[in-house]
Amino acid sequence: MSAASEALASGVPDAVVKTAFGQTTAHVPLHAWAAAARHVHDELGCTQFDWLGVEDAGRPGAVGQRHAVLLHALHPDTKDGVLLRTELGPDDVLPSVAALWAGAAWHEREAAEMFGLVLADGEAAHLLLPDSFSGHPLRKDFVLASRVVRPWPGRLEPGEDGTSAPSRRRAAPPGVPDPSWGPRYERPEGSEEDARG
Repeated sequence: MSAASEALASGVPDAVVKTAFGQTTAHVPLHAWAAAARHVHDELGCTQFDWLGVEDAGRPGAVGQRHAVLLHALHPDTKDGVLLRTELGPDDVLPSVAALWAGAAWHEREAAEMFGLVLADGEAAHLLLPDSFSGHPLRKDFVLASRVVRPWPGRLEPGEDGTSAPSRRRAAPPGVPDPSWGPRYERPEGSEEDARG
């Protein structure tokens, strides 16, 4: 990231600026999210919206409990940008930045639908999933029930195909439900259905 972007990030009020792997991020507490975004837009001149995304910020053993929201905006002349980051707990509400960047409204609705974040503007209408869909499929704690209902179309995960070396503890790959979900698909003896990859 350029020195100008680092200088922009250091100009965000209430931010702790950290650089890792060449990326400078302005970490702001949730209560300062809206004010920091307004400062980035109005005072730093980053009026060009790039993207807003969400990632799981849960610590080991607490998957799906905390989520990080990231916002990237650019200065239209220099193309230097600011990356803002905040974290939400399970009961926190995300203030909207769509009044500053209209394009952020779609990203916020996607975050609400796919990650289950609660928006300050109320419940957002579905964008990508049918109204009858239950759950938030991009959360790490979302169980992929389709792995129980029908066989996986590609190669099996390590440990499921019977060719891996035995280990002390058999761990299921992420998203595979535990046995309480019902019977699992078992590959017939001598089947080479997925041997090609």
